[in-house]
Amino acid sequence: MLPTLTDVLRLPALQRARPKVIVGSEHLDVTVRWVHIAEVTDLAHLLRGGELVLTTGIAMPDEPEALRRYVDDLAAVGVSGIAVELGRKYQADLPKALLDAARDARIPVISLDREARFVEITEAVHVRVVNEQLEELRESERLHEVFTQLSVDGAEPAQVLREVARLSGCPVVLENLTHQVLACDLNGEDPSILTSWENRSRAVRTGLRTVHDPGTNWLVTTVGARGQDWGRLILICGASPSPGQTMLVERAATTLALGRLLERHQESLERQTHRTIIAGIIDRSYSDPEEALVRARAVGVPLAGRQLIGLVLRLRTGGSGLAAQAKLADTAEGAARACRELRLPALVGSLDDVRVGILLALPEKEGLDPFLHRVADQVHERVGGRPVLAVGSRAEDIREVRRSFLEARQVSDVAVRQPERRPFYRLPDLHLRGLLHLFRDDERLQTYVERELGPLLAYDARHDSDLTEMLRCYLTAGRNKALAASSAHLSRPAFYERLRRISHVLDVDLESVETCLSLHVALLSLDSVRDRVAG
Repeated sequence: MLPTLTDVLRLPALQRARPKVIVGSEHLDVTVRWVHIAEVTDLAHLLRGGELVLTTGIAMPDEPEALRRYVDDLAAVGVSGIAVELGRKYQADLPKALLDAARDARIPVISLDREARFVEITEAVHVRVVNEQLEELRESERLHEVFTQLSVDGAEPAQVLREVARLSGCPVVLENLTHQVLACDLNGEDPSILTSWENRSRAVRTGLRTVHDPGTNWLVTTVGARGQDWGRLILICGASPSPGQTMLVERAATTLALGRLLERHQESLERQTHRTIIAGIIDRSYSDPEEALVRARAVGVPLAGRQLIGLVLRLRTGGSGLAAQAKLADTAEGAARACRELRLPALVGSLDDVRVGILLALPEKEGLDPFLHRVADQVHERVGGRPVLAVGSRAEDIREVRRSFLEARQVSDVAVRQPERRPFYRLPDLHLRGLLHLFRDDERLQTYVERELGPLLAYDARHDSDLTEMLRCYLTAGRNKALAASSAHLSRPAFYERLRRISHVLDVDLESVETCLSLHVALLSLDSVRDRVAG
């Protein structure tokens, strides 16, 4: 960090000249980037800003207007201050016109009562500036080493946040786009720091990539990569952040984004190959769908001329680290063994941290249910923890397999919350809440929630009101105001007033069916997002 003018005035080289601040003592916190010795008045075009101008005043004009122009020109380029040595042109006092102009321009003016060695002053300040820049470079290198190692090690977000807290000495929080806490390291602070987090976080707006909010003294940076932002990293620094802290949170945000991009699982070579083929089908990576048939046959799984069904085997508990990767790998291997023992051709590979995909290739014109029951029994026998087995719709050819997998994945995310234990689950089990539950981590859904409900949530946060819940009562009651007022335990006039306020805050017509449908979906989505974080 560059030294301030206060720091510079304390240097022995300047102290020997007996500096005295004549004007601008309230502006001494300005930083000094360099020192410039000048005995000409036409020097503004030589400066870049942040300089302390040293002069004997010998060339300063006598006319008040010329002195004002001199100061105004320096102010325009952003000098840090003007230091004038007395004894050459000015014996005891500096001209009033110079001081008035400096006062108006908010530029500190310092008189040097003793003869000063300008070269010594310049050298002292420049050494200080260069040392600060060198230290900043060293700090940057240290941070680069720390976070590069974390990236190489595949560190979890908790490890990254722990390092940020250690290096900064401050609490740090990672949140998603709807201001729900994903992870945090409070660095020994009381957990109450997270109280009403969503409301307080909503009040902190971020237009730039990294901003400091003086109201909360939060340093906030956006987390994301490839144009897809998915969260914010917040350092609760308690004061104006240093450049080092800014560098720290930005480097940590990059590591978090990179970690999300590089998440991979440890599997056998066969499972990796199967996973690649399944992922290519789901992501439509193959320019020609027939390529998937060729690749599958190459690994011993014929798909052509068969019924294709996408299954998703979902673990009931997630996790992270090597233990979780091993559990997922074991689940995939167990499912593959079950299919082999049943002599059913299948591609089996992990889809993400908690799901294994199974593409079954059954003989044509064979009944589906008997095969599914056999697969379910064998899988549950081979795989511990009784994961959920979800079944997609039948695909007539390889082009329809993607739809089958997406359906199965939707069903699995809903079924994992069902209290009953069935051999397998199908699409009819899925309703709107389940669909929104599936997409709760999708940034597009979170953006939709913010667009629809953001102003109302922010209003509740600022005024400690309950308008969001009143809107929920109204929509849950099927827009029946009397029933909604009763469920909210309010008189009808009081409830109607709240509806008017909601309509004004959101700038919508609550009599519109389409508008209310959109708001209701947004509320259900908000519940899914909050439930994801709480779970």
